[in-house]
Amino acid sequence: MARKSRYDNSLPFVASGGVVDFAGDRARAIGTATPVVEHTIETSDRLDLLADHYYGDDRKWWRIVDANPGFLFAGALLADDMTGQVIFIPRAKE
Repeated sequence: MARKSRYDNSLPFVASGGVVDFAGDRARAIGTATPVVEHTIETSDRLDLLADHYYGDDRKWWRIVDANPGFLFAGALLADDMTGQVIFIPRAKE
């Protein structure tokens, strides 16, 4: 795991019967990401480009994902059928 990873404190995945089904971590807890801007999705949008636009750092795309917890996967935020829909953009840090 990378140094300072957001998954550093994640617990290992263990199935309900105590059996380890696969080597991996449980999903990390989603931190606070209070929306402050509404962004209307355009066909050319990408999470890294949105992060660069709003934060000046394309690696902070996960902040946008955290502010939109209704989406199970990050890619779902920018799916083709999302064009014209509104997503939330939080501050770079809480």
